[in-house]
Amino acid sequence: MKYVRLTGQWLFLRLEKIFNAVFGDRLNPLYHLGAIAYFMTWVAVVTGVYLYAFFDTGVKEAYASVEHITRNHWYIGQVMRGLHRYASDGMVLAMGLHLLRHFAFDHYRGFRWFSWVTGIVVLWLVYASGVVGFMLPWDRLAQFVTIATSEWLDWLPLFTEPMARNFLREGSVSDRLFSLLTFMHIGISLILLLVLWIHTQRVAKAATNPPRYLAVPLLVAMIVFTLVWPVWSQGPANLDTVVTSLKLDWFYLLMYPLIYAWSPKHLWWLVIGGTGLLALLPWLPPQRRRMGKEFLLTIRPGDETVAARSGETILETGLRAGIALPFECRSGGCGVCKCTVLQGTVDHGVYQQSALTEDERRAGKVLMCCATPLSDLDIECENIGATSDIPIRTFMARVQQLERFTDDVMRVLLKPLDPEPIRFHAGQYINIVLEDRERRAFSFATAPHEAELIELHVKLVPGGAFTTYVFNAMKVGDTLRCEGPLGSFYLREDSDRPIIFVAGSTGFAPVKSMVEYAFHAGLKRPMHLYWGVKSLKDFYMKELPERWAREHDNFKFIPVLSEPGPEDRWEGRTGSVHEAILQDFPNMTGCEVYACGSVGMVETAHSAFLQKGMAEDRCFSDAFNFAPHIKGQAGEIVQTSD
Repeated sequence: MKYVRLTGQWLFLRLEKIFNAVFGDRLNPLYHLGAIAYFMTWVAVVTGVYLYAFFDTGVKEAYASVEHITRNHWYIGQVMRGLHRYASDGMVLAMGLHLLRHFAFDHYRGFRWFSWVTGIVVLWLVYASGVVGFMLPWDRLAQFVTIATSEWLDWLPLFTEPMARNFLREGSVSDRLFSLLTFMHIGISLILLLVLWIHTQRVAKAATNPPRYLAVPLLVAMIVFTLVWPVWSQGPANLDTVVTSLKLDWFYLLMYPLIYAWSPKHLWWLVIGGTGLLALLPWLPPQRRRMGKEFLLTIRPGDETVAARSGETILETGLRAGIALPFECRSGGCGVCKCTVLQGTVDHGVYQQSALTEDERRAGKVLMCCATPLSDLDIECENIGATSDIPIRTFMARVQQLERFTDDVMRVLLKPLDPEPIRFHAGQYINIVLEDRERRAFSFATAPHEAELIELHVKLVPGGAFTTYVFNAMKVGDTLRCEGPLGSFYLREDSDRPIIFVAGSTGFAPVKSMVEYAFHAGLKRPMHLYWGVKSLKDFYMKELPERWAREHDNFKFIPVLSEPGPEDRWEGRTGSVHEAILQDFPNMTGCEVYACGSVGMVETAHSAFLQKGMAEDRCFSDAFNFAPHIKGQAGEIVQTSD
């Protein structure tokens, strides 16, 4: 069994590599088999409802009505019938590959046994519903399937008289048979949907819809199939004749010739034995790891601690606990779920080498969708979402407007191209995904209630590849790939403590989002904004917080310059921004701080505030780090939530 599994693993890895080259790792069908099976199910259900609306349940009417639907509905009927057949075939294919892949990668043991067993039940319900569906058109294929099924069932000691006697001659079948078959086809399908729902609910954040750019081509391909290779009836059924030649649907009727090539008894032993073996696989040797051991995972930022079940990946553990971890393929192919292990050991699992290089692995990087803990773990994940109620999404956005605030700060307005509104918490950020898959993070300067356009404040960094592009080459109409929302730095609304906002340079962007949302939500808590920059010209939106202070009694704005020049004629606060705060708040017990800026500013302020009585769980921060892949000596700013 071990060698069978490893052979399957080897085959899948090579197929996935080929498919990644053709489709890209985001749209690789092998990474979306479960979602594709769901999609095929819904196509079969929708087209089945259409066919049922025009189907007549009668011996003579059944064949005639199906022929009328197929040939006289201005191609709609032909397309609907073809889609029903090809979607049903696609369902079997996707489910079969889904089951084989989980077997090959050993994803069926331990806590996964329930999903495995219910998946087998789903597969047999699909077969049962499909076989009954082949009987309904009452053509020669339906005649063969009906008689062969009755002869196969007759071997079981369930009936006092053989079922096959009901199909000995023409005229022995009544209209009640088709009422019964219709009831069975619909009834089994409803049970299938229920078991499928139960099967899916046991998997945290299970994808039930494939990516749109995969679903649409699949649907178009099936429509093309229906027009090029339409599904026709194979002549009306006639029980006075013996069917000797047919075109079989090998997805559903693969075993039917064996009823006569072998015997009904041998086929039953094959089906019962094979199903029993599949159902018992989770408990059969060889076991890949000792069962029963649980480990604790501490996930940073946020310091969430959760218990991982035996054999559970880091990603499965986090999603089960409601932590919005980033992921996409869940199969070790895309690298989106990459994180850093700060302490502890893991089994890296099986993945595509392109998703995790050896250098990254030596640096402590792992893929959360593949890695399983071998000890208690302390991990860091930069692209963690704030809450599980807002999923992390990948979407395209068009540059709507570019406005240069200063020589080194650009306001970029993006128009999301996804029809579904972009949801986020005030203070979070998005990643701009570059062509080489590097990411650059920028905070939402837009408040969540005004998310029709996404506002970003981009600071030019000498040598920074992306920011240089923004200032020198980006133009209105360009499109960017974005992912988000990300970050645990967001406005908390669960207290009435006074809020102190600390912003350094473009750290004003998330603060702008928070303050505007606070006004919109009607928060009456006292709010103080300390915005620190070097010189007066760096206050690129100084008039906005000044207006807030005039219009809202609970808001105060304190600008701070660290290096004012003679030309600034500055008479306000100077020095470090955190020192200005400590002058005004010598005792910070009972306050809530949101700090966003450079790492040095954030770390210095955080330490000083704690010494003045600030509660650890009431000090939230977002620090700007330097990206590792840049041009020249200077770093390009990206964000991580600390």
